[in-house]
Amino acid sequence: MPPVPSPKPAVIADVFAAADPSREALVTCSTRLTYAELDTLCAKAAGALAATGVRAGDRVAASLPNDAEVVAAFHGAMRLGAIWVGINKALAPPEKKFMIDDAGASLFLDDNDALRDAIASTDPVDAVEVDPFAPAGIAYTSGTTGYPKGAVHSQYNLMMPGRVLAEARGWDATLRKGDCLPLTILNMIVLTTLTVAQTGGTCVVMDRVDAEGVAEWIRNEQVTVWNGPPALLHSLAHNAAVAASDLASLREVWTGGADCPEAIRRAFEEKFGLPILATYGLTEAPTVVAIDPPGGPHVDAASGQVLPHLKVRIADDEQICVSAADDRYRSMLGYWNRADATAEVLVDGELRTGDVGFVDDDGYLHVRDRKSLVIIRGGANVYPAEVERVLQAFDGVVASAVVGVADERLGERVVALIEGNVDQDALRTYCLSNLAKYKVPERFVFVDAFPRNAMNKIIRKDLSGLLL
Repeated sequence: MPPVPSPKPAVIADVFAAADPSREALVTCSTRLTYAELDTLCAKAAGALAATGVRAGDRVAASLPNDAEVVAAFHGAMRLGAIWVGINKALAPPEKKFMIDDAGASLFLDDNDALRDAIASTDPVDAVEVDPFAPAGIAYTSGTTGYPKGAVHSQYNLMMPGRVLAEARGWDATLRKGDCLPLTILNMIVLTTLTVAQTGGTCVVMDRVDAEGVAEWIRNEQVTVWNGPPALLHSLAHNAAVAASDLASLREVWTGGADCPEAIRRAFEEKFGLPILATYGLTEAPTVVAIDPPGGPHVDAASGQVLPHLKVRIADDEQICVSAADDRYRSMLGYWNRADATAEVLVDGELRTGDVGFVDDDGYLHVRDRKSLVIIRGGANVYPAEVERVLQAFDGVVASAVVGVADERLGERVVALIEGNVDQDALRTYCLSNLAKYKVPERFVFVDAFPRNAMNKIIRKDLSGLLL
């Protein structure tokens, strides 16, 4: 890959400046906007947020659908110097409340119609002067303690992945990047509008996540780059209603967030004639750390080559450590109001990822294992401690342990082992009320007692025998 460019620090308010104002910038289910029109919409969104009292440093939480408003609200917040707190719509109300409270958000955007009306009825305002290295976004990542932590990023950090990807992959204004994952999440904002705008291309925001819906979007909008989780790739490869011609416009297909079985890769390439490119990313990075080269090759079990703005070091315990090749760039500023957690993972400028792996002679990163116990279900992270915290609050549960079991389509499924006398249906209903649906165990296994060590801790390596 070519060396990373060293541009002057930029603020997000300037991201549209280099693009052709008349060129199509954004396509959603409800609208099509040129760069000039999108710039005006974002200025009006800034006005709407300012009218509610939002000022620099204020946290603006949002849980919005994939449409123009989430893009405008994000850019509007950035123009005011506010801090974006993206919250996945799939989360349960208690999970959302925790993030809103933890961030100290002064505003929560969750009504798209109301936001659309507010933007439409507000005059545009000019961007304020913003420090590109000040906190600009908080991305919550599920935690091993049962509560998520907010990784804090600056505007400079949020711009860097898109800048490097565009340079390294030779993207230009012909890019039509499609995304079906929820833009309300900060990482997806980075990979959509902030990446595409730096090429002058078109951001295609999809409102469907099923195979037929995604294929329709790709076909109708002639999408050239798209990324999806292994479960969706599996569905595209095996759904007879999706024709090979539906994806003919694609030049790159990525996957990440979970290991993609080689069987899915083979089936997809056999049907569509296009390889699946592997990635490795972190909320704390933010987003992509490594990716396969545009034309391949893909190395079995590898997660691509490290991007040139980052350095990867393998520590003595084989842990993957990430640092910046650019002195002005940092993986993250830290965890929001969590100095203790920050000190654990940011050591001498390096981010200790908790993942174990190695880099081969060709520069490909191999992630062999995760030191944390994260379950990756269909590309979504499920931390056992989060689910166990909810289970333990249910009357009658004496002890619990949550594990992932292998699944060909989803990668892993969530299974809960329960010690106690409870009604399974009632427990499931309780979980659905307190957890995102994808985190709710799909199977409950009741045990008489857990294997424990001398400190009375559950011996997790012995749990597999209880699943038989």
